Amino acid sequence: MSSEYKVKLEVFEGPLDLLLYLIKKDEVDVYDVSIERITQQYLEFMEAFKVLDLEVAGEFVVMAANLIYIKSRSLLPAAVQPPDEEAEEEDPRWELVRQLVEYKKFKDAAAQLSQKELEQSKMFTRLPEVEPAPERPLGDVSVFDLINAFNGILKRLNHREDLREIFEENYTVSDKIDLIMKMMASEVPLKFTELFTSVASRAEIVVTFLALLELIRLKQIKAVQEDAFGEITLRCA
Repeated sequence: MSSEYKVKLEVFEGPLDLLLYLIKKDEVDVYDVSIERITQQYLEFMEAFKVLDLEVAGEFVVMAANLIYIKSRSLLPAAVQPPDEEAEEEDPRWELVRQLVEYKKFKDAAAQLSQKELEQSKMFTRLPEVEPAPERPLGDVSVFDLINAFNGILKRLNHREDLREIFEENYTVSDKIDLIMKMMASEVPLKFTELFTSVASRAEIVVTFLALLELIRLKQIKAVQEDAFGEITLRCA
């Protein structure tokens, strides 16, 4: 499978984007982040990247190592923790929180400027032609939303006692692309989970998901969410 299809997504943001995504998903304040929980969630995404053979920047691995270090340090007995007067300055957790806070401010400011630019463009005609900002290839959902949904499908399969994995068939991305396009032929929106209703193995889940990513990249299908972190719906582009 990996020799047939190699995922290359230009829409990947950085590890801080993934951390902010996980924090927002848990509906907690940046300052109240549970290092143990966010490390576990982050590593689950890293495992998904590995399963899907996604090409990610080395900074994702560096952040994973940093999270593991912070988590292990937080588990140290009180007797070996740094003194209170030095804790805030030396504790790498606070450095991570500061990075997240500053990065979030930057992203929020950029979003506000983009919104103002959009509103301004509706009021005045610009004489020079300005190229529009590149459209996100994945449509209305982020790659993190899709991989989060993919992880959910994998977890559900792991809870099932299914022996068909042993006798699994060979699937290709091309085969699954054809199947998905047939499922979408009626142009009726399809729930993300409905793609995996009849899948029997981990390998089939992976190939089906890769086929979906390719169709989204080719703008044949659009993935949307009506609510933040809600169910993903697939529509013909």
